Amino acid sequence: MAAASHVRACALLVLVSLVAFLPGFASISPIDRDEARFAQASKQMLESGNFIDIRFKEDVRYKKPVGIHWLQVASVSLGEAIVGPSARTTIAFYRLPSLLGAIGAVLLTYWAALPFVSRRGALLAGGMMATCVLLGIEARLAKTDAMLLFTILASMGALARAYLARERGRPVSRLDAAIFWTGLAVGILIKGPMAPLFLGLTILPLVVVERSGRFLLGLRPLPGILWCLLLVLPWFVAIYFVTNGAFYKLAVGVDMLGKVTEGQEGHWAPPGTYLLLIWGTFWPSVALAVMALPFAWRARRERAVTFLIAWVVPTWIVFEITATKLPHYVLPLYPALAILTALAAERGELDKVGRRLRDFVWFWPTLGVALSIGLAVGFYYFGQGLAAAAWPVLVLAVLLLVLAAQSAASVGPVAAFLVAGLGALVLYTGVYHAIVPHLRSLWISEQLAAIARDSGCPADRIATVPYQEPSLAFLAGTQIRFTDPSQAADLLKEGGCALAFIGKPMLPLFAARAQAVGLNAQLVGQVDGFAYNGGRRQEISVFRSQEPAR
Repeated sequence: MAAASHVRACALLVLVSLVAFLPGFASISPIDRDEARFAQASKQMLESGNFIDIRFKEDVRYKKPVGIHWLQVASVSLGEAIVGPSARTTIAFYRLPSLLGAIGAVLLTYWAALPFVSRRGALLAGGMMATCVLLGIEARLAKTDAMLLFTILASMGALARAYLARERGRPVSRLDAAIFWTGLAVGILIKGPMAPLFLGLTILPLVVVERSGRFLLGLRPLPGILWCLLLVLPWFVAIYFVTNGAFYKLAVGVDMLGKVTEGQEGHWAPPGTYLLLIWGTFWPSVALAVMALPFAWRARRERAVTFLIAWVVPTWIVFEITATKLPHYVLPLYPALAILTALAAERGELDKVGRRLRDFVWFWPTLGVALSIGLAVGFYYFGQGLAAAAWPVLVLAVLLLVLAAQSAASVGPVAAFLVAGLGALVLYTGVYHAIVPHLRSLWISEQLAAIARDSGCPADRIATVPYQEPSLAFLAGTQIRFTDPSQAADLLKEGGCALAFIGKPMLPLFAARAQAVGLNAQLVGQVDGFAYNGGRRQEISVFRSQEPAR
């Protein structure tokens, strides 16, 4: 019924995406460190009125272009018009571009699949992305990757139409060409060279196989390149003059090249890492994708399959040999796997696989059970309360996943996947809505920010050491002082409304300075938790000045 029209198909995909992405969207605390840094930099744009330069507190943040910050600023500005000033410290408004990007990516997967498969097959491909673990994570994070996926898919869908124009018997329209170059331009503004990299590593093998690049002419390269430059050059020229070239030195010379040659920020991993990670990040769709691999090999010379292989394999190899590895780097390759799987399903190839490949469906309940056990253990150590609503939901999810695996042999892999997808949606509801927001020991910044609000002290009268996570600056205020124990004691000595958040390792130094200056301060609270960045227990004492205001 949903495949009867594009409108129905898209409506169903939007509904599934909302069910998959909304649980926990607004209730999960800002995640350190990348999400909180992005959100804080966008917040500082609003505070300063400078929408060209990118800063985190007093430091420059020259890693990515400005695109995602502009989108977050627009979202928060809309939020301020609706709910008032509180929107600036409400992480949901900063996450809204990612949510829209993720939903848009699901719809564009459907659109990109239409040159390859029927409407029903495209609906399957979109559903595979909507239930994908990794896309669900990125939809809930105020970062670049969901929106980057959206822009790359727009360009890839247009590129597929240009490459398969002969088979489709339809020339590339001006709208398709405009979508290609606009998607590329916005992708550059979102994450610099990443969009050209994905497209270039797809186009290059296609040109080699075809021994010609004539298929690109349908995309109208000359006006397209001019349009792309018109969209991206203004900011790239402006940031050069604003920073005297420092943005390019740090973004290209340090951040980008550093990720290629060495594992930045402890994210080094050996080649083959992404082949292992995909079992979790592309769950539950990965089971069907594995079943489609024999078909992909047999049909590799078909132009449709050649395009999908060119989309995945070269870029995958590049990321496997790159030193820095993060799971989301290969996310723009997953739609190609979904479309390839839908193509195999339409031709009945998934029903022909042997028992050894068909048994991969048991990975559906295996991961569901493992995740449920892991969450139970995590909640025991870090949670608050009983989370009574979560456990029946998780049990229901596991039962649906077991049912899906058991029924695959009788109803077929695709029908079984629909049940597994339902189980995944139930699982995500239990995880993101009923458990993760209640892991109170992990949300240290949220607790400290609440103390700061209740105290009535302005952010520039609050010092914190050594706990200095970006989420604390976002929640408590940009002017909060990331300082040392001596300066924290000196701040309290100035009197008036002033607080100091002092971690246990720094208490002796703080006490020594307090004694030296004759500080009169009162211990008004303590926050205990676990810093998931670094994996350390935190015991933070909260001191309030009792000195008279000067």
